[in-house]
Amino acid sequence: MAKEKKKRPLALWIFVGLVLGILAGAALMKTPEIAVNYIKPFGTLFLNLVKFIVVPIVLFSIMSGVTNMKDMRKVGSIGVKTICYYMCTTALAVLIGLAMANLCKDFFNELTTSGLEYEASAAPSFIETIVNIFPSNAVAPMVNANMLQVIVIALFFGFGTIAVGEKGKAFSDFVESANAVSMYIMDAIIKLSPIGVFCLITPVVAENGPKILGDLLTVLAVAYIAYILHMIIVYSATVRTFAGVSPIKFFKGMLPAIMMAFSSASSVGALPLNLECVEKLGAKKDVASFVLPLGATINMDGTAIYQGVCSIFIATCFGIELTLGQQLSIILTATLASIGTAGVPGAGMIMLTMVLQSVGLPVEGIALVAGIDRIFDMGRTTVNITGDAACTLCVSKMEEKRMAKA
Repeated sequence: MAKEKKKRPLALWIFVGLVLGILAGAALMKTPEIAVNYIKPFGTLFLNLVKFIVVPIVLFSIMSGVTNMKDMRKVGSIGVKTICYYMCTTALAVLIGLAMANLCKDFFNELTTSGLEYEASAAPSFIETIVNIFPSNAVAPMVNANMLQVIVIALFFGFGTIAVGEKGKAFSDFVESANAVSMYIMDAIIKLSPIGVFCLITPVVAENGPKILGDLLTVLAVAYIAYILHMIIVYSATVRTFAGVSPIKFFKGMLPAIMMAFSSASSVGALPLNLECVEKLGAKKDVASFVLPLGATINMDGTAIYQGVCSIFIATCFGIELTLGQQLSIILTATLASIGTAGVPGAGMIMLTMVLQSVGLPVEGIALVAGIDRIFDMGRTTVNITGDAACTLCVSKMEEKRMAKA
């Protein structure tokens, strides 16, 4: 109970930091260099601290979770449920994005498309994706914060510890100790969240304010309405049905992580807070320590909504009418691409490139929205981490029921 009382004010202070940051950013719109030169560095410093502790948290918490499960089949069961959940919600996310964009496309401002240039990054092939999941050494993934490969390393060491039995006890004890130390450091860093949020959001508003109020206001508003609808409809339904958690309780409990994700636009950066929030909402620690890091890498519901909205917007700007078949192709491509680009830097833009190419839209159309991509990213990251949390609660409850029947 004392812990709950201690945690509640944090969400309030993060909210205060967010509001003050927005107000400060609005006040500095005419002189954004002040926010960029003197406020942003402290936000970057805070985000660096958060990112620095993420790799140890993921590595040790997953190893700890696997060794505590003492059953490789349980890990497989959790993995299958997690991937199925993410694939289904991603498909629904693209559908919602497309539906909203089709309803509102008459309100999109037609922008000039002459002279547009955009150099698209090459998407990895299916074989490359499979190969890239497995690291060639144990250090590089941690140095580069390649979370998918860090997860694979943790799983191998976790399985190895279980397999050798008593001989692995010393290593298991070390992992538990390292996990406890990492969690303590994480708690200390999270206490700085209100200041970090203020310093992260202020330069974003100061730099992007005029652009947001311009020709792209409508497409931005459509994307954010779709983000909110997806969270309210899909996540409320899944946490109520599969986890037995009230949607109001869910979103209230998720507020600290949501505000962190919105201000930082980093799924990995919001991971430590997300871990705390889902455990407070009742998720099992061993499940959360596996599902959340995996979700931070492969779950892209918010990004999928962005694909749907931007596809219709770009098509409208080029005077192209997408057929029903093409829009179904967008749903399929975006869903598969969310897994195929897992762990690839700049995955959002690569996904959008793949989606546009799948229906024959000009890739250079990405340049129309690239200028305010950070604003889109804040919303899609918020959706992504909320989806990670919803999946964690659902899988945790389903595993609890499965174990009760066994």
